[in-house]
Amino acid sequence: MADNKKKTDGRDRAKVSASEPYEVTYFAKKHGLAAEQAREIIEKHGPSREACDAAAERKR
Repeated sequence: MADNKKKTDGRDRAKVSASEPYEVTYFAKKHGLAAEQAREIIEKHGPSREACDAAAERKR
């Protein structure tokens, strides 16, 4: 599961969670999207940050 803040070894950095508001906000801000657009991308493409980043770039 992503977002266990006690894990500090980098495993969670490859994932993004639509259920964590701060992650959705960061992702939206990073790509210049509305929070709802960011949440839709994350839910559609899964937790892979790489896949979500690519989808957000296509959406721009």
